[in-house]
Amino acid sequence: MYDFAFHKPASLSEAVALLADPDARPISGGQTILPALKHRLDRPSALVDLSGIAELREIRREGDKLVIGAMSRHAEISADATVRAAIPALARMAGSLGDTQVRNRGTMGGSLANNDPAADYPAAAMGLGATFVTNRRRIGADDYFLGMFTTALEPGELLTAIEFPIPEKAGYAKMRNPASRYVMTGVFVARGPAGVRVAVNGAGPGVFRQAEMEAALAANWSPEAVAGIRQSPDELNGDIHGSAEYRAHLVNVMAKRAILDAG
Repeated sequence: MYDFAFHKPASLSEAVALLADPDARPISGGQTILPALKHRLDRPSALVDLSGIAELREIRREGDKLVIGAMSRHAEISADATVRAAIPALARMAGSLGDTQVRNRGTMGGSLANNDPAADYPAAAMGLGATFVTNRRRIGADDYFLGMFTTALEPGELLTAIEFPIPEKAGYAKMRNPASRYVMTGVFVARGPAGVRVAVNGAGPGVFRQAEMEAALAANWSPEAVAGIRQSPDELNGDIHGSAEYRAHLVNVMAKRAILDAG
């Protein structure tokens, strides 16, 4: 790695002050930034470790929404009784991420701030109509994801929590690469305060909603309702692991499985 300073603030205000340096970078679980540093793909002046900020790790229910602190680790979310009771599909998703090491180091906020096209949480956030809370403002899911590794977060802005409306039903299914465990295609379905929403991850350069499936499920919540809907392969990812046409086919397959998962 290149040389850099290392800071571990104890409060959000201290972290924000340190990140006023445009060349400083926040680090949460380090699942993405550490490999980049080891390969000298990034050269920050400083790393600001957020793991010592207790307020960023709180998980609680507030009325009809579930609030998860940005520094909550996957394993914590998977095991949390409040998450399991409020949104079981989200707890199951967290328990399926990566491997044991990744689940015990990676964080929800880090994943959503990075916005890898093959990450799981963007599908849950988009599918549930989540709200992203930062040190400056609140951002709706439909306005947050801007494309591959790109979000609405501005320089120096930190994601502090994610608010999920508690749905009537929600389910998730994915086809993952057996080596990397990253998602080749996943679909999250939900019916609740935000209406019927269907979010697709892994298949394209970023998470997106499948409007045709949403309309079909609003009229008839069943796998049969989406059986005849075909996702266009245009603008989907194609690589050595699967063509765009294959991923388009998986959208339909995973949607039906997600509906069954939701019940």
